Formats: sequence, C-alpha cells, structure tokens
Amino acid sequence: MNGAAFLALLARDVHVARRNAFQLLFQTFLQPLLFVFIFGRVMVGSGYLPPAYKSLLLPGIMAITMTFTGIWAVAMPLIAEFQFTREIEDRLLAPIDNAWVAIEKVLAGLIQAVVAGLVVLPVGALVLRPGLELHVNSPALLIAMVLLVAAFSACGGLALGCSMDQQHIGLMFSMVLTPMIFFGCTYYPWSALDKFPILQKIVLLNPLAYASEGLRASLVPQFPHIPTWGILVALVIFDCLLLMVGLKQFDKKAVG
Repeated sequence: MNGAAFLALLARDVHVARRNAFQLLFQTFLQPLLFVFIFGRVMVGSGYLPPAYKSLLLPGIMAITMTFTGIWAVAMPLIAEFQFTREIEDRLLAPIDNAWVAIEKVLAGLIQAVVAGLVVLPVGALVLRPGLELHVNSPALLIAMVLLVAAFSACGGLALGCSMDQQHIGLMFSMVLTPMIFFGCTYYPWSALDKFPILQKIVLLNPLAYASEGLRASLVPQFPHIPTWGILVALVIFDCLLLMVGLKQFDKKAVG
C-alpha cells in the first residue's frame, strides 16, 4: 500500500468533513438532542418517567448519534460519487489497491462517528443535569466500546453506500435505519423485552442493540445489560462482517 496516497485521501475527507461540520452537526445531532430534551427533561420533569431514566437514556442516544454519523458520513458520499458526481473514478486512479480506497472511507467515517459521540455525550449530560449518574468504572472498556460502535457505523455505511441506489435513499432510512433504531435497545435496555421473548431474541440480530448495550455497560453499569463479553464479541463479528460485505460491494461497483 502507498501510505502517502492513503493519508492524502484521508486528509481530503477530513478536510471536507471539517468544512461541512455545521451541516453534519445539524443533521446528526438535532433529532437525538430533541429526544434527550423531551424524554430526559420534559417527561422526567413532569413525573411521567422516573429520574433514573435520564441515565438509562443517554448511552442509547450516544449510540444513535454515532451510528447515524458514521453511516451518513460513508454511505451518502459513496452513493453520490458512484452514481452522480463520478468522483470515485479519480480516487480509484490513486496508486493503492481499490480495497484501501474503501478502507480509507471507513476510517474517515469512524473518526467522524467518534467525534460525534464525544460531542453528544457532554452536551447530552449538560441537558440532562441534575440527576444524571454516569459511572465509568473502566475507561479502557469505554474506549473499546466507542471504537467498536464507530467501526460498526462506518462499516455499515460502506455496505449500504455500495448496495443502495440514489433513488432508494429514502427507502434506506424507512426500511433499514428506522426499525434498527426502535429495535436497537436505544430507549430501553435489552432486559425490558423479557416479556416478549421472541422479540428479545430477534433484536440480537440488530448490531445497534449491542452498540446501545455496550455504551450502557461502560457508562451506566448500574443498569442491567447484556454481558460485556457478549457485547464485545458481537460487535467485533458485526464489524468484520459488514466490512467484508462492504469491500465486496465496493470492488463490484469499482470494477463495474
């Protein structure tokens, strides 16, 4: 691999992301922060939800934000570059293998997802105070979860961006991302589905469930969550699977 070419591509994507930072913040943070305010402040402040729900909610909101940021940062440019601007053709002329062009896209999306998570966490905590109780017993576990969640979102963006046509973007959000959110243990813990055993098992096929539970395990371990080792294993498997699918689809699009 030509390291200089790889870093040049990455630097360009980072520069574009920094230039479009306000638009990206508006697109990815508005809805999660509205959920934080409505459910964490209004519903809790009105007595409809217990005060402890604030602490339960924030990791799920962080998971949603990171997932949307990574998917959006990778999938949308790929859809545009392959089907509209054809800018991807210039990247494919770089002196590196096509797979590394795709991996660069994933790395750029991962960085943006990490930044989004690191921004929404203190902002959400500020909105939800007082009464928010975060307990980071293991900083290493938190770092691992953040990186694995960011990788899942970026690899998922690669797989979706190389599989969806431009006219199907709306379908991607309505048929893929929306069900993923509502059945991703973002607004409730996985244990809350105990009375729905079939559904509880089905949601284990949703990688966002492990993202939400993983951030919950590392930020608010006082709440019930899927065993940490199971979360780590599942996220690694999903990351590898989505990356392999994305690389395969990217190569098919690039050659075709």
